[in-house]
Amino acid sequence: QGKFREEDIGRVPDIYVRNSEMDNQVKELRKQLAAVQKIANKAKATWGKFRKQRDYYRMHHRRVVQEKDRLLQDIKRLKKDISNFEPALAMMKTKYERAMNSASLTRIAKERSEARIQVLEQQIKSMDDGSGGGLGATSKRKSEKKRSGKRSGDALIPDDDRPNPYLNKSFDPTNAHAFKLTKTFQGHTQAISNLAIHPRKPVIATASDDRTWKLWSIPKGELILSGSGHKSWISGIDFHPKGTLLATTSGDGTVKVWDFLKAKCAMTFSEHTQPVWDCSFHDTGDFLASCSMDQTVKVWDTQSQRCRHTFRGHVDSINSVLFQPYSNNVCTGSADKSVSIWDLRSGLCIQTFVGHTNAIGSVSFNVKGDCIVSSDMDGVVKVWDVRMVGERLSIDLNVPVNDAKFDR
Repeated sequence: QGKFREEDIGRVPDIYVRNSEMDNQVKELRKQLAAVQKIANKAKATWGKFRKQRDYYRMHHRRVVQEKDRLLQDIKRLKKDISNFEPALAMMKTKYERAMNSASLTRIAKERSEARIQVLEQQIKSMDDGSGGGLGATSKRKSEKKRSGKRSGDALIPDDDRPNPYLNKSFDPTNAHAFKLTKTFQGHTQAISNLAIHPRKPVIATASDDRTWKLWSIPKGELILSGSGHKSWISGIDFHPKGTLLATTSGDGTVKVWDFLKAKCAMTFSEHTQPVWDCSFHDTGDFLASCSMDQTVKVWDTQSQRCRHTFRGHVDSINSVLFQPYSNNVCTGSADKSVSIWDLRSGLCIQTFVGHTNAIGSVSFNVKGDCIVSSDMDGVVKVWDVRMVGERLSIDLNVPVNDAKFDR
């Protein structure tokens, strides 16, 4: 009939409702615009930060390039200098080889002279058998003094054929699985660098980076005595065979010997030019060996208090030194990755063991003196046969090893 139903038409909005809807839309758009502007400002700040970082790294890169060019120039200059030094080094090497040959010939001549002296001494002794030994004894003392080459007051180097009381003994294997921690006690304010066991009493000595050494009773761990006097960290420590003296080495380049009876430092040796790493007493107690970063080993006479020998041959720092039991040989371990044995009388290297691939930190003999154990910074521990001059065992622990010792 031409009429619309109300549900078909709906409500027609008036102008107020339309304006209200448009106002709400405008507010929503303004909120979105503010959010977008905030994001844009943040992005602008981030871009500015990145631009500053870019400029910084660009400048740093240019400086690195300049340093690289300068280092390349220095390397070229050093190569040129090395090429200039090569003839001099070759000449020095030739002179060294000649000197070594001359020393060998001198040693042979010395041995021949000693044999002749012994023959003459026997002849003099046979001539003076009935005279009470007056002239013969005097001549013998003079010849012995001349043969030893020592000054007045020096200790006499003992014979090489002294018996080792442990040489023919056999020991049962140690049950390492039975070892357990029994006591822990605080002793030093800084790291402990070394320790030594008293040869006759249940006492241990410790050396520390706090520049002090201390004596402790074991197993209770009671402090007995403490000493200080070094100007830097203490690296090595060793007891005199009689237990009356204690030797220490330090980063200040000195070796000190402490007297327990007098409760003071009895000797100070300061001829090393760089830090001293380790020390070891001879089994007679008359000699003390020390090794240093200056690539030398010095043997000190505790009677005359002077340096008797200086061993040279390693090309890097010598980190460990030890006398072979009941002999006149000195063993050294060096950062040049080699273990060497030196003769106390001649001062010459008589054996060298090569096999480590990193700096050697310690060397030690067994009580028989026929085996050496050495450890390096790669964690490799090697056992060397002194008689066969070869490697007997190698153990890789995969962690740096500071020290290794035989139980017997």
